Amino acid sequence: MIMVTRRFLRVKVLQALYAAEKNSKEEFLVSEKNLDHSVQNCQVLTVYFLALLPALVHYRTARLEELKKKMNPTEEDLYPNTKFIDNKVIRQIEENSNIKQFCVNYHIDWSSRNDFLAQIFHEIVNTDFYLSYMTSAASSYVEDKQFVLGVFSKLFAESEMLHWFLEEKNVHWFDDFNDALLAAYKNIEQYKENQSPNKTLIPLFSDDVEKVFYKELFCKTLLYNKEFQRRIDEKLLHWESERVMEVDMILMKMAICEFTQFPTVPVKVTINEYIELAKMYSSGKSGIFINGILDSIVTDLKNEGNLNKMGRGLINQ
Repeated sequence: MIMVTRRFLRVKVLQALYAAEKNSKEEFLVSEKNLDHSVQNCQVLTVYFLALLPALVHYRTARLEELKKKMNPTEEDLYPNTKFIDNKVIRQIEENSNIKQFCVNYHIDWSSRNDFLAQIFHEIVNTDFYLSYMTSAASSYVEDKQFVLGVFSKLFAESEMLHWFLEEKNVHWFDDFNDALLAAYKNIEQYKENQSPNKTLIPLFSDDVEKVFYKELFCKTLLYNKEFQRRIDEKLLHWESERVMEVDMILMKMAICEFTQFPTVPVKVTINEYIELAKMYSSGKSGIFINGILDSIVTDLKNEGNLNKMGRGLINQ
């Protein structure tokens, strides 16, 4: 199972190339190491999501104890519904040795953020799926698991508070948020009731193919930078290359790199991906601009016999 998408990897390469361009004195090996670190950080964010659930249970447990000790506790205060804090899947997350070690290695600790935990728990309490879970007469591992998956897909995914908090910790996590949350979801999907507490996290890469993809995309875009720049300049007509937005220029170079250096990636896939990335990270008109330039370059590469694709079907697909 692949835990990160190629779009995620393209974004990481884009960021690394942009940083390398801004810091021309930085050595290549340093840039490559920073790229690797940026990709791996997605798994750190995944564990932040997983570790947040046991932290919320601890927060809620402490709060219930406080309510029992107040001056005139109600019946509900004395005998609260403990279904949330007894959730079997959240307990598995807390007891998982690999997640524990990951938290130690990367200093992941929610326990000192009680105010934040209170706000997130308040968001959970105000959802229909929380009410449905807490009032359900059923009590099973399957139900506990579905609730946890619901927290990821229905609450964490939409929580502006969580988005803001994690982006404050790492500005790049704004881009990584959905990929890391999906990775957390997929990890929980694989949980079973009687699994070992030593269950490992699903790795970012199921094999070396995706790892090779992003490393080569970064290295070869830099290696053939002058050649790719020449091809783009030929298509700018009355434009000067300095007037083209930096992000657009980098995206086009990455696309040309895929055309010429990645035989198994279909041309249409490459063009569509970089149009979408331009919409996300550049101006509103960048997608149309990039599409026109890339279409013209593809025609040239075909005519020259330099469109490096393993099968004819990959050229027009």
